[in-house]
Amino acid sequence: MENTPFKRFFGALLTILGISVLLFACIAFLSDKPVLGLTVSKWESIVPFLVGTVFLLTGVNLVKG
Repeated sequence: MENTPFKRFFGALLTILGISVLLFACIAFLSDKPVLGLTVSKWESIVPFLVGTVFLLTGVNLVKG
């Protein structure tokens, strides 16, 4: 399938979303205070880290491919 503008836009959107979720997970992991109004324990910050990684890798592959 060719690299359509929609595919590139969706890939860029997923990449930006992945980066922001990864930043949130890192800040939540390092902080003892609530982050953006959410109290996240160190173990609970693994979930947004994994979701952000999936979004980031998927977005990069869509833009690259």
